[in-house]
Amino acid sequence: MAGEPQADCLFCKIAAGEVPATVVRETEQIVAFRDINPQAPTHVLVIPKAHYRDAATLAAAQPQLVADVLREAAEVAAEEKIDATGYRIVFNTGAGAGQTVFHAHAHLLGGRGLEWPPG
Repeated sequence: MAGEPQADCLFCKIAAGEVPATVVRETEQIVAFRDINPQAPTHVLVIPKAHYRDAATLAAAQPQLVADVLREAAEVAAEEKIDATGYRIVFNTGAGAGQTVFHAHAHLLGGRGLEWPPG
């Protein structure tokens, strides 16, 4: 069921504290942690604790929670001191877009030049 923790979901386990991660920010609704395979000097994943398969599902079910993810991403950017130089927030939706963990999450990337379009 959408929103409920999934026993086989890596990010649900991280949100529950069952799998270790380098958490940089946490609220009642959100967890932000460093990506284990960073693509930029700052690469933090910002996830809702509630399980939704992807960004589209999350947005349809809980638009306020999407806003919370974006707000917390901005807070992490400020804490990481990349807010003044710029950063990117990316939601990959679906395997064809590169989503590998099917729990909605935003990638916060910064700390280097980020050319557009990405590769």
